[in-house]
Amino acid sequence: MSIDSWASAAGRGDSAARLRKAVIPAAGLGTRFLPATKATPKEMLPVIDKPAIQYVVEEAVAAGLDDVLMITGRNKRPVEDHFDRAYELESALKAKGDTERLAAVRASSELAAVHYVRQGDPRGLGHAVLCAAPHVGAEPFAVLLGDDLIDPRDPLLARMIEVQKNFGGSVVALIAVDPDQIHLYGCAATLLLDGEADLVRVTDLVEKPAAESAPSNLAIIGRYVLAPEIFGVLRETPPGRGGEIQLTDALRVLAADPSIGGPVHGVLFSGRRYDTGDRADYLRTIVKLACERDDLGPGFREWLEGYVAKGFTD
Repeated sequence: MSIDSWASAAGRGDSAARLRKAVIPAAGLGTRFLPATKATPKEMLPVIDKPAIQYVVEEAVAAGLDDVLMITGRNKRPVEDHFDRAYELESALKAKGDTERLAAVRASSELAAVHYVRQGDPRGLGHAVLCAAPHVGAEPFAVLLGDDLIDPRDPLLARMIEVQKNFGGSVVALIAVDPDQIHLYGCAATLLLDGEADLVRVTDLVEKPAAESAPSNLAIIGRYVLAPEIFGVLRETPPGRGGEIQLTDALRVLAADPSIGGPVHGVLFSGRRYDTGDRADYLRTIVKLACERDDLGPGFREWLEGYVAKGFTD
């Protein structure tokens, strides 16, 4: 399957019937990509010919979520502009008869109903999620972090929505990582569930533990489906690691006492994930996706094979 089918491959299903809203925190400064992000939001850095944030919105839409709230901050206006209509550009493309690029430009503004709220004081992921409370209300909702791109051939979010529908509560996405990498992630202690190969019950969570104290090698990645009770817990959650309000700490409360807002489950994910928050992984992502493109792949792969054969020299 071509990677061009990103927006439609994951499919919709009955599992999304109770859950329509997605929250995308997009207020970070992107310091790992300076100086490129001095004036350009990190979410707008291109992954080939689309900004990373568009892949994330397309993933939400493919899973049946048509109401998207972005948590933004200062200097994020280009994100809003990208999902708005660009009438002058559209008129110019229409006049030239460039229907292909016209459709590409319009696509981002027609994906979903996109809303925005400013975080103001950046006080961590937990605080960013709390900013969504007035918009979300008493509904379960998804949180998608823009650094993680999930390949549509591996519909992780649709599976998480299905789990939330069947079990209630909250759901986190988990991957197995090398122990020496666990300090970069939130980490989950889990119990296996009978008859569920990809599903575990989360009993505890720790934010970025040292390898020797980590309860497992299961790391939380940037996909969550959350019960609305998370907002009440976040309001009472003190600053944690890094002096920030950590979503992991609030989920730990829910995992310890399911009577508050249901249990916390984890979906074990072993599919294709592209980490665009790291410079080296960002480059690898572009190479992988370019190689799979129908329009770019054949020529790019031929050039890449020759470049490698020549010892990475022209």
